[in-house]
Amino acid sequence: MRRSGSRIVVAASLVAAATAPAWVWNPYHLHTLIMAGIFAVLALSLNLLLGYTGQLSLGHAAFFGIGAYASGLLTVKLEWSPWIGLVVAIALPALAGWVIGRLALKIRGAYFVLLTISFAGVVSLVSVNWMELTNGPLGLPGVPPLELALPWLGEVSLRTKSAYYYVVVAAVALCYLVCLGLVRSRVGRALVALRENETLAESVGINVTHYLVLATVVSAAMAGLGGGLYAHYTRFVSPEVFLFTYTVTMVIMVVAGGKGTLAGPVLGAVLFTALPEVLRAATSWQWQMLLYGVLLVIVLFFLPQGIVPAVQRRR
Repeated sequence: MRRSGSRIVVAASLVAAATAPAWVWNPYHLHTLIMAGIFAVLALSLNLLLGYTGQLSLGHAAFFGIGAYASGLLTVKLEWSPWIGLVVAIALPALAGWVIGRLALKIRGAYFVLLTISFAGVVSLVSVNWMELTNGPLGLPGVPPLELALPWLGEVSLRTKSAYYYVVVAAVALCYLVCLGLVRSRVGRALVALRENETLAESVGINVTHYLVLATVVSAAMAGLGGGLYAHYTRFVSPEVFLFTYTVTMVIMVVAGGKGTLAGPVLGAVLFTALPEVLRAATSWQWQMLLYGVLLVIVLFFLPQGIVPAVQRRR
């Protein structure tokens, strides 16, 4: 009975997500759902490192920003297709993730955290000071929207929120399936072994370097995809994409939703993107952050493993 009830909830959630533009009439609410989808991609990417390898990356906003700038610069300055820009937005952060993974061969824990923070700081300084390339603090306006060429309709602009919502949903589904394939494969079992006991995992033949680098590359690529989607949605990229608050928000979504699960980061992204908007409508600015912090403490105190693991245990 409980399993059938769970399937009904999942099916209802999928139907609600698929039909959201039909019943969400307020454009701002639809905007919130689009941002929740972008953050779901980012949370899924961070969860690969934090949830499955046990490595905390506090520089994940760097991969997000690299993806945003890569796609924005290619489409604005070189006038490339936005779809090619999205491909580069995935590939360039993946390359940066490979470099970070190789540098992290001999360091773990707090040293890995410091490495990721330092990397994010360097990239942020480059975006601010390389005026000829990035336009510095003024940002990069005029990023073109995504367009889809269909044989029977010609070019269809994805500028509207309803159309872009489905692009973001498709990206979330793609990232979810990539994570699902990794977790259920030999790679996922190796990552969990590294998280639980790295020395023991290495003693039974698991190549620690290979799997840590692989997890970092895939995680960075998905974060870059989120950055590219953000750039073409807002049509403006500035050094603010490297803000540390983005990384903190991702960590909150992963931990509160349930790290080491696939549904947890998605649920956390939806809840903690919508929560500030609900508080903004309910109370004044002075009380918003206080209530946000109190609610977060309550969730972590009563559900220390996250929302999804707590629901799974009850079920």
